[in-house]
Amino acid sequence: MSNRHALTPRPPLGWNSYDCLGCVANERRLLENLRVFVERLQPHGYEYFVLDGGWYRQHELGDREFPVPGEPCTVGVDEFGRPQPAPVWFPNGVAAIAAACHAHGVRFGIHMMRGIPRVAVERNLPIAGTAWRARDVANPADGCSWCPDNCGVNVAHPGGRAYYASVIVQLADWGVDFIKYDDMIPAPDEVDAVADALAACPRPMVLSLSPGDGHHSDRWATYQRANLIRLTGDIWDDRDGFAQVFERWQKLQDRLATWPAGCWVDQDMIPFGELCLWNPDRGVPVGHVAFAGKGVHRRCQFTPAQQRTFLTMRALGASPLFMGGHLPGTDDATFALLTDPDLLACNQNATPGHVTMLSDTLALWQSPERDAPQRGWLGLFNRDPQNVQTVSLDPVRLDLPRKTEFHVIWGETQLLPDDVLFVRYESASR
Repeated sequence: MSNRHALTPRPPLGWNSYDCLGCVANERRLLENLRVFVERLQPHGYEYFVLDGGWYRQHELGDREFPVPGEPCTVGVDEFGRPQPAPVWFPNGVAAIAAACHAHGVRFGIHMMRGIPRVAVERNLPIAGTAWRARDVANPADGCSWCPDNCGVNVAHPGGRAYYASVIVQLADWGVDFIKYDDMIPAPDEVDAVADALAACPRPMVLSLSPGDGHHSDRWATYQRANLIRLTGDIWDDRDGFAQVFERWQKLQDRLATWPAGCWVDQDMIPFGELCLWNPDRGVPVGHVAFAGKGVHRRCQFTPAQQRTFLTMRALGASPLFMGGHLPGTDDATFALLTDPDLLACNQNATPGHVTMLSDTLALWQSPERDAPQRGWLGLFNRDPQNVQTVSLDPVRLDLPRKTEFHVIWGETQLLPDDVLFVRYESASR
């Protein structure tokens, strides 16, 4: 296990602001969520509190709390072209949020976009500690397809690596413990540059790569320098997310046997509770809003069955668990699911499960206990959105010893559409 992977011996548990606050989180809302996080989630092992994107975007708000979708804004940078928190969101800086987290024993995370801000390139700002400037290292034609703020960095140029190193130093100075680096998967050379900068930084910081589209098939060793690697695009409270995870997890099966310890396949955040708080329903349908979320202010649209399936996939897959909903507006039933001891035991067993059967209507996932493979967890998933399916806990049909006992965590053998039968098993020797 590398020094980096030693930071995450088990899938990290936490909260992320994106699903409820998009790219317009502010200090007041974050501190509200931190208070509930400390009360309701931290006692169950949740430890990371992550501010997602847009914290450097300056809006003219007047007397409003949040901007209207598509409203123009500017990107704040310092004299070395590094993103800076917008005073409209963070009058005390993001270091104050980090300090508030640390006062409760919580680790603070922040979202970063790949590359260098275009405004730094336009001004041709110097790169800290070097004689190079932004235009020496920028790739203006290499931009993110869904966020215009930055352009890519030429890390073959020493100034490009120096720029990333300067960003990491700044984040360390702010007290950051976790970096969600976005748009990184399509640019593995820049992943290497960030990983090298983190290796040289005295402050240990977890690295999460997002989102999970556009992997280079020959660069998995580079991606695996991170602690978390997204498997999918953004997952929301609709059935498309189920299909994405089933499809990607199946394709990944052959790699899991050699997957490095301490590196986790991330199935994305948990869009439960109160979502898109920043975007009230103005009477006009709002679909996907680029760089700010999906849809309008609402409660999670999953049925109870779909919520169980969503979490069981992440437990059996040893995926990081990051709640995305507004915690002050989250109901007790959702907290009960997020803190279910069987769910967390399976997830924190830290052994990614494998798919033993997959069809259009039924899937079976199995995750053996790390130190006692005769025990473990199974999930039988009804992938049919319309019909009830009858499933069986017959050990032989499940390729287990005949003398196997089952403990049902949730679900029934008459599986509702989109539901799961989640069980713990223990087998006698064959």
